Amino acid sequence: MIIAITSLSLLGLVLGLMLGLAGRYLKVEQDPIIDEIAAMMPGSQCGQCGFPGCVPAAEALASGSAPVTLCPPGGRVLAEELAAKLGVTVDLSAMADDLPAMAAVSEATCIGCTRCFKVCPTDAIMGAPKQIHTVFKEACTGCKACVEVCPTECLQMHPIPVTLGTWAWPKPALAA
Repeated sequence: MIIAITSLSLLGLVLGLMLGLAGRYLKVEQDPIIDEIAAMMPGSQCGQCGFPGCVPAAEALASGSAPVTLCPPGGRVLAEELAAKLGVTVDLSAMADDLPAMAAVSEATCIGCTRCFKVCPTDAIMGAPKQIHTVFKEACTGCKACVEVCPTECLQMHPIPVTLGTWAWPKPALAA
């Protein structure tokens, strides 16, 4: 038994050492602008931009194959920051800057079909088949993916209530 434990430990040590060396010598260098753009993105991996996550969207932005207005959760502010970072001009007149919102379930009409939590990218919806579902407010990113698939329209987007943690000083109005 001691021989088996020793041989498996030695095998694990040698294979781990080989993996560490392979990771160091065979690593692929990535463009640093991709990391900078990915750090600017919201990081919710919601998929509203048409990419499976924020890193693939950052890669598309860095290569120039995607517009800087691709991120709905980031809004105008992120589009302006991305345009400045990439050195491109952008027309933001058609881009609406929605207020942050989160999903809420109407318990009176929820049938427990489970379609909503299958499409939620952050697992913010909790429920089981044929039972009422609920939304974890802390995890909801406001991507509206659940609202689109709900057959009974029991999910609605509500603005985030203003609390001490979410309050922000309003911007002054521009003088005409």
